[in-house]
Amino acid sequence: MTTRGDLKPAKITNLLKPQQVVYFMFNPYEYTISKSNNWVDKEPSGRNVPLVSFGQGGAQTLSLTLYFDNQLKKSDVRAFTKPLWAMMMIDQSKKNRRSNKGEPPTVAFEWGNLYFKAVITSMTEKFTLFTNEGIPLRCTVNITLRQYEDAEEVAPQTGSQSNSTQSANTTQKRQGDRLDHVATNSGGSPSDYRQIAETNNIDNPMRVPTGTTLRTR
Repeated sequence: MTTRGDLKPAKITNLLKPQQVVYFMFNPYEYTISKSNNWVDKEPSGRNVPLVSFGQGGAQTLSLTLYFDNQLKKSDVRAFTKPLWAMMMIDQSKKNRRSNKGEPPTVAFEWGNLYFKAVITSMTEKFTLFTNEGIPLRCTVNITLRQYEDAEEVAPQTGSQSNSTQSANTTQKRQGDRLDHVATNSGGSPSDYRQIAETNNIDNPMRVPTGTTLRTR
């Protein structure tokens, strides 16, 4: 599949339903990636500038504008953007086993060598051209994605891991891991971290020693 200019298109994929892919009709002219970290002030002692200590890293965000135009076919352009809206809706197939609540799916933005696994945090669709009957033919979509997973924190999968029942039900906490990462890498939802904490008798999910073996089922 190519864009209107016969270029390889950027795309966003619903990772819960990989067959649901939105290929961009026009590749972005630009996109913006941003990140912020949390630094905490310590009480100064005779200093003009307080000492600061690192709190935690913030997730990256990716912002871009998408363009869709169906003027040639004179048909509703919303047919192309409807799957994007679906990626912001709660997916009941991914229910938390304890709360019985669902959540929107994780997605992946792909273009060139950029693979950005994220959740969609905001989306605005602006219609700019209509038929005489009021059917929208052209629109722009402003979309913001929030990083869901740091590729450097995901352990590589090996054949012995995939074939071992022990590996499927347990994992070892690595440096920088959070329990929501553990839950996701075990095939669950980020909110399943509470269940993992309870299963392993963990009182504080934010203070799990590196190297701890965790039962995920």
